[in-house]
Amino acid sequence: MGVGLLGRGVGDARFLATCGAEVLVTDKKTETELREAVTALKEYPNITFHLGGHDLKDFTSCDMVIKAASVPLNSPEIAAARAAGVEVVMSTALFAKYASEAGAKIVGVTGTRGKTTVAHMISHVLKKAKKPAFLGGNIRGLSTLAMLPNVHSGDVAILELDSWQLQGFGDLKMSPHIAVFTNLMPDHQNYYKDMEEYFSDKANIFRYQQPTDVLIAGASVAERIRATQPPLDPIVPELISSKWKLQVIGEHNRENASFAAAALAALGLEEQEIRAGLESFEPVEGRLQFVREINGIRIYNDNNATTPEATIAALRAVGKNTTLIVGGSEKGLALEGLVEEIKEKASHVILLVQGNYKGSERLADILKKENVAFEEAGNLETAIESALSHTQKGAILFSPAFASFGMFKNEYERNDQFLRLVHGFQ
Repeated sequence: MGVGLLGRGVGDARFLATCGAEVLVTDKKTETELREAVTALKEYPNITFHLGGHDLKDFTSCDMVIKAASVPLNSPEIAAARAAGVEVVMSTALFAKYASEAGAKIVGVTGTRGKTTVAHMISHVLKKAKKPAFLGGNIRGLSTLAMLPNVHSGDVAILELDSWQLQGFGDLKMSPHIAVFTNLMPDHQNYYKDMEEYFSDKANIFRYQQPTDVLIAGASVAERIRATQPPLDPIVPELISSKWKLQVIGEHNRENASFAAAALAALGLEEQEIRAGLESFEPVEGRLQFVREINGIRIYNDNNATTPEATIAALRAVGKNTTLIVGGSEKGLALEGLVEEIKEKASHVILLVQGNYKGSERLADILKKENVAFEEAGNLETAIESALSHTQKGAILFSPAFASFGMFKNEYERNDQFLRLVHGFQ
């Protein structure tokens, strides 16, 4: 249910087909919209398609439904499947179940901010220490399920888990052996009815842990976790020593490194191995990533900052005299804190605007009320050109603070376009 545009669903369907399953791919998008996915899967005679909408009968006559992320909580199709006794699962949780049964150690990382960086840090350090490790979950274009045949006893699987993927862990009543919960901030309020519902999905990362497992949490979320009476008391790691020289910038990334270090210590690595690995770790693409310098101006790609809090952290990391490129589609999150940070750190603001960019419209209204000057740009190319012409010193920071839909198919297309344009300037 929901093959999507990011490649993970295609990988799942391909893997299941090669296992010999009869696979039905159903999606609300049309065949035209899903042309790349359909083309990639057409070669498999045991894959059929029902596109442009769902048929309830498909969900009651199968052995298993694998649902994609962001399927509505009140989906009538999922309700029908469950009423008919059909198992409903999600692919990353299904991987975790079978990888765990094969003897692998599962490390899950969630949080509103930091989960990608922490997961990649753990994976990087393990590989540098020559330990067998797999990185999956919310990874672009990667079917986590398809990694299953290569996983063996003693391996470590690090999974970046958003709230949607953690629904799947709840369905299977399981949690990772080592769980990292970085923080909890307002997000996805265009999907969840309130923060409690959002937290409830996130809580699946620790809800079914066993006494021998490990739970690591940020100080800002630890008490909320304790209030649920979890199976384990969360460990709040101390900030890593200032002597550790990281290549990622910002205090939030030192905190991310502390989470990674705690998880790696729980996996049995020595401090020397952990430090060497973290000091050699470079930023993940789209997460406060230094792209290049043009005429002395440093350009940062923080495309995956899709909340105001993420952009606030980026502004604090980059510092004053920053030209900020910001804006996108609405998520219903508070913007006042972001505006205060813009007033302090940004020397110039370029707001991406487009027909349905309601988030940008709301930000523009607040900026006007606060007498913060800004200019508007109808596309990324115009925004970058203007940023380069207005910035005499300091940095250019692309940190949208909003989702991407409208001007772009998804955040990955937005990321790729920004990098292509920046590398294209002479």
